[in-house]
Amino acid sequence: MTAPGRLFGVGIGPGDPELLTLKARRVIEAAAVIAYPTARHGKSVSRRIAAPYLTGEQVELALTFPVTTEATGSPEEYERALCDFYDAGAAALAAHLDAGRDVAVLCEGDPFFYGSYMYLHERLAHRYETEVVPGVTSFSAAAASAGTPLAKRDDVFTVLPGTLPADVLAAQLRGVDAAVVLKLGRTFERVRDAAEQAGVAERGVYVERASAPEERVAGLREVEGDVPYMSLVLVPTVGARGRGSERSRGRVSVVGLGPAGAEWLTPEARAELAEAEELVGYGTYLARVPVRAGQRRHASDNRVEDTRARLALELAAAGRRVAVVSSGDPGIFAMATAVLEAAEEASNGTAGVEVRVVPGLSAMQAAAARVGAPLGHDFCVISLSDQLKPWDVIERRLEAAGAADLALALYNPASRTRREQLERAREVLLRHREPDTPVVVARAVGSADESVGVTSLAALEVESVDMRTLLLVGSSTTRVVANGGGTPRVYTPRRYPA
Repeated sequence: MTAPGRLFGVGIGPGDPELLTLKARRVIEAAAVIAYPTARHGKSVSRRIAAPYLTGEQVELALTFPVTTEATGSPEEYERALCDFYDAGAAALAAHLDAGRDVAVLCEGDPFFYGSYMYLHERLAHRYETEVVPGVTSFSAAAASAGTPLAKRDDVFTVLPGTLPADVLAAQLRGVDAAVVLKLGRTFERVRDAAEQAGVAERGVYVERASAPEERVAGLREVEGDVPYMSLVLVPTVGARGRGSERSRGRVSVVGLGPAGAEWLTPEARAELAEAEELVGYGTYLARVPVRAGQRRHASDNRVEDTRARLALELAAAGRRVAVVSSGDPGIFAMATAVLEAAEEASNGTAGVEVRVVPGLSAMQAAAARVGAPLGHDFCVISLSDQLKPWDVIERRLEAAGAADLALALYNPASRTRREQLERAREVLLRHREPDTPVVVARAVGSADESVGVTSLAALEVESVDMRTLLLVGSSTTRVVANGGGTPRVYTPRRYPA
């Protein structure tokens, strides 16, 4: 009996015949049968790449795809067509292998990286002696063509198919250190939109037919019209600049860190922090941002918001990407207002700086979630600090919220030097609420010092409240229910009594 032939899956790289490995060339030149995928028009990119190494005496087996970029009736129909194609291709290869002929299947890029060869491998590798020869991937060649490093140091490199839904793709791209998106063609506009949503389009680089004679490199935002399937988008590591990528423009992003640790940080906020060249903020909050090589930090005291805002605008006016960090949500009693005020008042050349606000999980949301849904109906948010507004304004607002029967979130309820305001606020609310109105006392939610309890308006221990505490005061409809021995659940019903 004739011994079966050997099956080789040969990675032939992205397009340039000189990017084949020495082993790939040796296997191609020695194989009796050369198999390669081709479209129905008869042109095969794989054969073109390997052509310099074909002997002219080998049997060539063209595996013609039933569909490439054409539309099909349904996803199920497409999958059936491909399954039948690979079954027939495997049978054709097996006939040669059974006759004792070695078969080399050409595969662009690397055979086991989105390569068509892998589907033949699944059908044949358990029956024949098989060897896979790795090849240079398309994104490796694309990075070289673009002249940009992909990833460095502790960067995480992410590979994404452009066929993902746009919202999924955008979510995956937010916060990436570096990424590549493959499988473009008809998906390109969706991919570009996702990159814009994720905030990475500015550093995106489009590469078409990397390393081939018809190669094209351009900035992601510069590409117009249809693009071929053999193209990709690079999102290089932060700070990398190559052919096609845009130069960084100065910008201030005010970023909400959430109430505590990294688990509260949104992907969008994480991406903005990764993009920043300068970090500005209160030292305690800056300490929550992981150190990244190449970033400069400007820490300051918590009482100099205006100074921080002006510094951020000055850095951005000089062309730097600046992130101003803020606890919770930056637009709720936090740094977003300070930066926008400074931008409006600017007279030092910083007035034209773009300011972006990146939302964060607010302290009141985190505190409410710990006990249930005390803010489940209409509610009001008031800061009890009278540093920037007079107490009589605060008192009028408390009166109005109390009379309107709104639940309240009370920020900045007390400090070392400001103790009597909370007692006065309780007196105002008791004019409109029953003494047993539920009050959630949430301190340092999300940190190691977290404590959350439920009391009543009458029983609230004012002396135990400090600046790390947030109070949630119920309306007349707010309920407290048992929770299996744990902290009671507090919620305000969705329906208001007639």
